[in-house]
Amino acid sequence: MSRISIAVTVATAALTFLLACNPDSQPTDTTLTTDSVGVRIVHSHPASSNATCTVSAEPTVVIGDDESDENQWFSRVGNVARMSDGSIVAVDRGSAQIRVYDPDGQHLRTMGRQGEGPGEFENGPFQMWIAAGDTIWVGDYFPWRYKLFSAEGEFARGVALTPQFINSSMGGGVLDNGYSVNSSEKRFRKADFSVADTMIVEAHDSDGQLIDTLARIPNGRWGQADPDHEVLSTFWLPRLFYAGAKVDAGGSTVALAYGMNTEVRVLDDEFNLRLIVRWTEPGREVTAADVDAWREDYVENRPRPDFSPMAEAHDADISEDRPVAELFPAISTVMVGRDGRIWVRQYDRPREVRGWLAFEPGGQFLCHLAPLPGSIREFGSDYVLLLHESELGVQTVQLHGLDLPAIEE
Repeated sequence: MSRISIAVTVATAALTFLLACNPDSQPTDTTLTTDSVGVRIVHSHPASSNATCTVSAEPTVVIGDDESDENQWFSRVGNVARMSDGSIVAVDRGSAQIRVYDPDGQHLRTMGRQGEGPGEFENGPFQMWIAAGDTIWVGDYFPWRYKLFSAEGEFARGVALTPQFINSSMGGGVLDNGYSVNSSEKRFRKADFSVADTMIVEAHDSDGQLIDTLARIPNGRWGQADPDHEVLSTFWLPRLFYAGAKVDAGGSTVALAYGMNTEVRVLDDEFNLRLIVRWTEPGREVTAADVDAWREDYVENRPRPDFSPMAEAHDADISEDRPVAELFPAISTVMVGRDGRIWVRQYDRPREVRGWLAFEPGGQFLCHLAPLPGSIREFGSDYVLLLHESELGVQTVQLHGLDLPAIEE
């Protein structure tokens, strides 16, 4: 079966991601094709492009840097997002609160708290998304379910998934139509690293009822460095240079990827496969020097290896019996921007910090974005929301301006 023609809608079958499906051709320009069922396929060569996106050096808004104000101090941020009026919503997991700030970063209101009642979080809020009408969806677990709030802070309702998710969703999100994308992992591990785990991606309606399975994506090959060793046989670890499943959803877009492939499959809000974004990336071969560099850096940075109770686990990580991938993964993270763009965080190789690739909603490569000093939580059309952590562990939410190059027609 062709990689292009499989599983166009959830009414047929789930997308199945192959363990290796790297395009053979390497075009110097963007190419556009359409397969036999009308799926748009866009193939780019970012390595040949100098187009760059830039982020403002200084944030335009900073939230969480005033220890004297409990509303301006976070214990542990779960996620942040921006509403249509520019207000910023942040999840503080330590206090089990959802806090809303105006476009200048001033606190407006707080909802949620620890508890078992309506609008309360039994085990603490986790992820958070903003859907159409600025409805705020907040994940709560165990078991995994959603609590919905209005933009004004009123609790609307809860949504429990059927069948039930015990643990939190491993990736996905909430679409503007109220459908959610949730994922879980099925483990098929063997000690010799011969079988990959699988991420199962499912779609649920606005009431939490299962619609169908969208995809089954490889999620790393796990095994044991020495199955016969008294201690090492108790530790499971992935093949060195782990490649996992990548899932994100928002607006009217679902993005699915396997980290080993230079490809993202894009579904619409009715879960039709509408676009395949592909690109070439030369020089992904793993060398002995790469492995040596990784092991040297690991030994140097691991905490007190000779005294740690996890010393044996550290030894398993650098064991010569641990299998090594032949190619570096291409993808570390996939994010759907609030404007429908697809953002791909490239995999960091040993002693190399790589940045992002941006693709237009139609699949064309747009630009390179250099790594940023923080964890990006949301891309907008002209902004980036990120979570920054100081050397003292103080977390702040920062809004930066984003400048994009004009795409060539």
